[in-house]
Amino acid sequence: MEEILADTVDQTVFENENMYRQIIEYSVDPIVIHRNYKILYINQSGTRFFKGLKEEIVGTCVLDVFQEEDKPIIMERNRQAMAGTEPLDVIEETITKFDGTKVEVELYCHPVIFGDKKAIQTVFRDVTVRKDTEKLLNHQEKLASIGQIAAGIAHEIKNPLTSVKGFLRLLKESYTHPYLDVMDAELEKALDTLKNLLQVSKPDLQEEKVVSINFCKELSSLMLLFQERLYNVEVELDLRDSEITIFGKKNLFLKAFFNLIKNALEAIEEKGKITILHYHKDGWIHIKVSDTGVGVPKDKLKMLGTPFFSSKSDGTGLGLTQVFTTINEHGGNITVESVVGQGTTFHIQLPVKQ
Repeated sequence: MEEILADTVDQTVFENENMYRQIIEYSVDPIVIHRNYKILYINQSGTRFFKGLKEEIVGTCVLDVFQEEDKPIIMERNRQAMAGTEPLDVIEETITKFDGTKVEVELYCHPVIFGDKKAIQTVFRDVTVRKDTEKLLNHQEKLASIGQIAAGIAHEIKNPLTSVKGFLRLLKESYTHPYLDVMDAELEKALDTLKNLLQVSKPDLQEEKVVSINFCKELSSLMLLFQERLYNVEVELDLRDSEITIFGKKNLFLKAFFNLIKNALEAIEEKGKITILHYHKDGWIHIKVSDTGVGVPKDKLKMLGTPFFSSKSDGTGLGLTQVFTTINEHGGNITVESVVGQGTTFHIQLPVKQ
């Protein structure tokens, strides 16, 4: 009788372990089981996630996928997991896949029994998309806040300057002096700058109708405006999927891409090249404007699009502010990559909506 009970218990344990293996094998989350840092098992989702084969991954050290500076943290978590029975707190880390790409992940760790011995089961959950979305939302919120502040300041400054300009006109009717003309011209520049600031900080999108826009056609036409500046600059237009159109405020887009191309030209000090790429992928229009100019330092990239921030000595930064504002208002997003001395690429993505 005891032997029958023992056989029944063994069969139940075997069936439970087999069911457990099937559950984690076909889980949508990448799951790794390891002991003493050696990977004992990885499920199908894990092999796809890490871009490797099971036979390549099993037997390797789980620490190898983590950044060098994060390994002490992972080692301490392993010690805690092996010493306890409860799941550990979820943490976020950056890991390197077998193909060399880096991603941000959430780690869910808890102790398990694997092969009659205690081990650690770690679930890797990719949070790269969520992180990128959070960064984009934070950036948009910052732009909106800066825009509101800028609009308020612009209104406060514009009113007294307009009054000064009016009295200056009256003064010029009674007196003539070259300094008065200089003052009038400088005041006009200041008022134009404030006008541009008001436009990009709080654009009135209701004044323009939504129309169908073919960016391939519009980008080709825009380049004609820069013919006199293209003697030392090579331009490559790679306009694919030319039949795809989107709906939006056409004039706002034209001004945005005019500013981007103008900035690209001004970034090239002597000879260089500008590449404009257009293609359609997964319901999005992608437009990349690249130059071989002076580039932007890495610590300055996050400031691009902020009013009055410019890498040019005589720039106001309002041109790029208008670009970022227009793209965001149309539900798109924009990323910038730059290397000092090599050039800059603006990557714009816009949704194709009916």
